[in-house]
Amino acid sequence: QLQLVQSGGGLVQPGGSLRLSCRASVFTLDYYAIGWFRQAPGKEREAVLCVSNSGGSTNYLDSVKGRFTIYRDNAKKTVYLQMNSLKPEDTAVYYCAGDLFARGSCSHLPVDFGSWGQGTQVTVSS
Repeated sequence: QLQLVQSGGGLVQPGGSLRLSCRASVFTLDYYAIGWFRQAPGKEREAVLCVSNSGGSTNYLDSVKGRFTIYRDNAKKTVYLQMNSLKPEDTAVYYCAGDLFARGSCSHLPVDFGSWGQGTQVTVSS
């Protein structure tokens, strides 16, 4: 039932900012936890941030602490990933995902998520 559509990727210079959006096609987004993952070329997919159904956020990467923020707007059925002070090592394809069965709890494991956005490229380069 849950379908996710992403937008907001692109090319940005080091130190710049981007905001990624993840919009849901569902009656209400309230019940779902939404996670952001990323996958760099030749690397494993890794969890970045997650927001629970209650609005609590969990960070899974020390490298993005203080730079990335996740937040949700349930009225707009959208979850955002605000990325500031971007670095070349942030270059990756970014994915949003909804948790299985709308349990509402965050996880760093891709297997705990059932609905995935299409992915969007973020490239940080001079």
